[in-house]
Amino acid sequence: MSKPLLSVENLSISFGRGDKAKRVVEDLSFSIAPGECVAVVGESGSGKSVTAFSVLGLTAFNGGRIETGAIRFTRRNGEVTDFARADEKTLRDIRGDEITMVFQEPMTALNPVFTVGEQIAEVLRRHRGLDRKAAKARALDLITRVRITDPARRFNQYPHELSGGMRQRIVIAMALACAPRLLIADEPTTALDVTIQSQVLDLMRELSREDGMALLFITHDMGVVAEMADRVVVMRRGNKVEEQAVDRLFAQPQHVYTRKLLDAVPRLGAMAGAAGPVPFGLDPKLAASSRPSGEPLLEVRNLSTWFPIRKGVLQRHAGDVRAVDDVSFTIGRGETLSLVGESGSGKSTTGRSILRLVRPRSGEVLVEGWDVLKLDTEALRVARRDMQIVFQDPYAALDPRLNAFEQIVEPLVIHRIDKGSALRDRAIELVRRVGLEDEHLERYPHEFSGGQRQRLCIARALSLSPKLIIADESVSALDVSIQAQVVNLLIELQQELGLSYLFISHDMGVVERISHRVAVMQHGRIVEIGTRQQVFEDPQEEYTRKLIAAVPVADPTTRMTRKAAAKIIEPA
Repeated sequence: MSKPLLSVENLSISFGRGDKAKRVVEDLSFSIAPGECVAVVGESGSGKSVTAFSVLGLTAFNGGRIETGAIRFTRRNGEVTDFARADEKTLRDIRGDEITMVFQEPMTALNPVFTVGEQIAEVLRRHRGLDRKAAKARALDLITRVRITDPARRFNQYPHELSGGMRQRIVIAMALACAPRLLIADEPTTALDVTIQSQVLDLMRELSREDGMALLFITHDMGVVAEMADRVVVMRRGNKVEEQAVDRLFAQPQHVYTRKLLDAVPRLGAMAGAAGPVPFGLDPKLAASSRPSGEPLLEVRNLSTWFPIRKGVLQRHAGDVRAVDDVSFTIGRGETLSLVGESGSGKSTTGRSILRLVRPRSGEVLVEGWDVLKLDTEALRVARRDMQIVFQDPYAALDPRLNAFEQIVEPLVIHRIDKGSALRDRAIELVRRVGLEDEHLERYPHEFSGGQRQRLCIARALSLSPKLIIADESVSALDVSIQAQVVNLLIELQQELGLSYLFISHDMGVVERISHRVAVMQHGRIVEIGTRQQVFEDPQEEYTRKLIAAVPVADPTTRMTRKAAAKIIEPA
């Protein structure tokens, strides 16, 4: 067996001091060989990301402290460096050069005031000493290597001008700039649609084979684990509960917690025979699913939303990006319509256009017969009481300065519905409905887990008793067990309150579980729409079949036999 590239030995990490100190990683040991992919899996709060940060020597920056243990890394020159004891200069020399990291959210990993090309070139100038011309040429080559079209134009664009999938590939290009020996990927595909996820995973595998690069993969997606990993480390509450080769772990999990994680994985095809949404944990063949009334609540007719392209010093209008182009659909009372498609297909813009968070170019959005696009400011404010949105990132959607009570009752105050003691009564009713406790009302967003924050966002969305909720990637950032709980909550609320959902997602397993009907978007248009059974069990469009084929299968034995998803380039 080859000498380990990275060896983590009896690692313990704590946050806080004295009586308030809390251990988040305890006595953790594992190793990674050159060219090997080791996946670290577990629920939110299990210590996965803290472990990854410690490998980069970033623990102190997050307020943590390594109490015991060693993190030994073999450098290119053969020297072995212990990250638990190395000085900051040594760590800076290794970070970005021999060890690099791809973070979960690419927008926060990129600097919004610099072009993406300049950010890649900066890494090369810092660690390779290249001049500006050589760094730019190498950056353009890296942009091409991560399969982004028109690299010269992309080089000069800012992060906000790129889709989520493109931003993540730019982050990967930065990470690969210096041909690192170890790439740490912390939930790198969570925010990506299935086809782009498939491309990113294929790219990482290919680069690992070409360069002999080792991978430390942090994820909660067991399908991705089955696709990528050679070995798997399972963590729970800071402890390693199991470590096995990937084939054996999926075939014969030893720990009850590992079995729980595997049981919570959405599996395509599990809903065969069910007419509508069925909560996780119930057999679709035995469960009674909700049936919508058939009466339309929302009618979208020929909706188009274009964004202008401006060029030159005078920013003259040079064209338009047709983000949503002549889209039509209806949602009945008590019905869930899911919008699926690639990053940049227009899903989120459609949801925001319905709420008039962006101004559509043309079309009609009828809610109970009223055209939202023709309402004045005051009438729109009243209409929005019936339409609420739950965003992908609950932390970004919550005000860090307000506690849970203030967050939940804010819509009630704005719309002047309740006041005084009635506000607290309503807040208590809402937090209980979404599975939180009365005591949670006094907590601030940073004191909640990711799943609890999303429940808080749902409670806030329910405060005005809406008829329609637009859920924009509302469960994609959650680990599988919390994801299952939130999906079950949405289904339960729909059955109790008759809510209608526009469920925007790239997670085809969750979409199959929660939908009555499914609409598939590509390049701003709906290319296929039908019942859940029609779209998933008998898709008519080749694009729909490619989306379904790109979903990672939580079975490592199929890894070698599955064909790579067809390459679908994002619109320029």
